[in-house]
Amino acid sequence: MPWKEVSAVDLREEFVLLARGEGSNMRALCRRFGISPTTGYKWLARHAAAGRAGLHDRSRRPNRSPGRTHEAVEAQVLALRDAHPAWGGRKLRRRLLDLGQTGAPSAGTITAILRRNGRLDMAGAERQPPFIRFEHAAPNDLWQMDFKGHFAVGRSRCHPLTVLDDHSRFALCLEACADERADTVQERLTAAFRRYGLPWRILADNGAPWGDDADSPHTVLTVWLLRLGIAVSHGRPYHPQTQGKAERFHRSLAAELLAHQPFADFVDCQRRFDAWRHVYNTERPHEALDLDVPVTRYSSSPRPFPESLPPIEYDSADIVRRVDAAGRISYRAQRLRIGKAFRGYPVALRPAIRDGCFNVFFADHRLATVDLKHVP
Repeated sequence: MPWKEVSAVDLREEFVLLARGEGSNMRALCRRFGISPTTGYKWLARHAAAGRAGLHDRSRRPNRSPGRTHEAVEAQVLALRDAHPAWGGRKLRRRLLDLGQTGAPSAGTITAILRRNGRLDMAGAERQPPFIRFEHAAPNDLWQMDFKGHFAVGRSRCHPLTVLDDHSRFALCLEACADERADTVQERLTAAFRRYGLPWRILADNGAPWGDDADSPHTVLTVWLLRLGIAVSHGRPYHPQTQGKAERFHRSLAAELLAHQPFADFVDCQRRFDAWRHVYNTERPHEALDLDVPVTRYSSSPRPFPESLPPIEYDSADIVRRVDAAGRISYRAQRLRIGKAFRGYPVALRPAIRDGCFNVFFADHRLATVDLKHVP
């Protein structure tokens, strides 16, 4: 309808008054005002019903929206989002389906609901870089272990110890620790091993307490793991993407728990850690798992935790030497560096393919290859 925008209501009122005048020609008047007869009669009817107020534009929003999400479903979406403020449309939809909501809206509709109700931080979402995902083929092939950045709990600092299964993203350990000492980590890992069994390998970074020995990548803690039959790997220095799943887990922990709740003490902290870990493992859909939850892809290890450490045994053909207090062994008048973490333990030398080279083993794990022709 081409009413001029200068004063649309005034023009409509003028049209109505002229149309009601004696001897007016309705069709000719409509042509002069540039409107159709249907529109002209509409303004006449509205003016008769409501006067000048009826000549204002009305909202074009329909009285009914059959395609709009039902209010009860929308309320359920918002309640679930409020319970999990960091979850997006895909996670929320999958959780609704898991809860038996067969008529759950699409992920895009849920995102629109969140945006419409002020629950969506698009700027924050855009800041998150994409992750390149790799995973091991089976549960317990590899566990990733790390400390999340510490934070204040009362007058102390909490150091969250996290252990994640690489294949399933199952959180095996989320412990509120008062420090990052080796004996603290060993105690928490022992509890995890008793519940879930032993993994084949653990990946950690190069910091204490699993990589702070100056002349060896091993520490007292990693030597204990080797004795249990668990291989130990370290991420590349200054490359946190090596432990990408642990880093992503820490992001989720920070966004979904640490950023929203202060903690009264360590008991309160651990209680909330346990509750969040349960949600993470059993309720929170994981996009890297096609929106399954981690518990559906995890199974306990068939390797039980031995309450007593197994003895260290070598073959009769092995050349066995005991590591001295300086972390070295002697062989063929050469002093070979093994690492102070192995002080007092026996290690074995086995000839390598190349002449003059030997592989150094601790229990079943090869520590290094040494070249006796080029010993520093």
